[in-house]
Amino acid sequence: MTMPNDDDDERPASFRREVGDALRKSGLGQVTPGEVPTARSLLAAIGGVRGLVESILPGLGFLVIYTLTHNLPFAVLAPVALAVIFVVARLVTRTPLGQALVGILGIGISAALALLSGRAEDNFVPGIIINIVSLSALLASIAVRWPLIGIVVGFLTNEGFEWRANKSKRRVLYLVTWLWAGLFALRLLVEVPLYLARQAEWLGATKLLLGVPLYAILLWLTWLLVRAVYGRIDTARTD
Repeated sequence: MTMPNDDDDERPASFRREVGDALRKSGLGQVTPGEVPTARSLLAAIGGVRGLVESILPGLGFLVIYTLTHNLPFAVLAPVALAVIFVVARLVTRTPLGQALVGILGIGISAALALLSGRAEDNFVPGIIINIVSLSALLASIAVRWPLIGIVVGFLTNEGFEWRANKSKRRVLYLVTWLWAGLFALRLLVEVPLYLARQAEWLGATKLLLGVPLYAILLWLTWLLVRAVYGRIDTARTD
């Protein structure tokens, strides 16, 4: 029988630290559980002013151009051009490229699908797929009793999976995971019928409304709920 050594014991802790460090460098790291939520931190969590512009402007550009002209190539290629400008601007200012690269990839795929099919509503297929995958992942995590938000919070706080032994934390993290599942479910309930009805303009408008604004509201609510159990000393543990 092989006896465990110190390296084996250190691997899980090291993995938690690495994942936690990666999350803290992301936008989510700006909303550390237990801290007092501020507007500045919330803005940082959604990418700051630049992140807001990069998230909203391409979709707004598509909506305005397609509504006014119904010129599909122009409507889907204009956001691609904007995304390229965002990447170049980040290169020039030597700021992190992650968000801009993800944005140009998503916008490029969306534009390609719409141009290949000739259907403006296909510009929104990648977003619908992302919502389906996100909703499925959240519901699956709840079904197996490992709520995804709990896992993320555990890494952010360096407590790993200890929250599972705390009834108050566990209850709140289940609730918050359900709320995020509700966000993606709401998007699908609104967007899928519009897609099937080929209502590209309404899809563009609802995607903007159900995108960053709703995300920011839910992120703020998540922060408040999680802080309620992480912001006080609560050492009671139960199965």
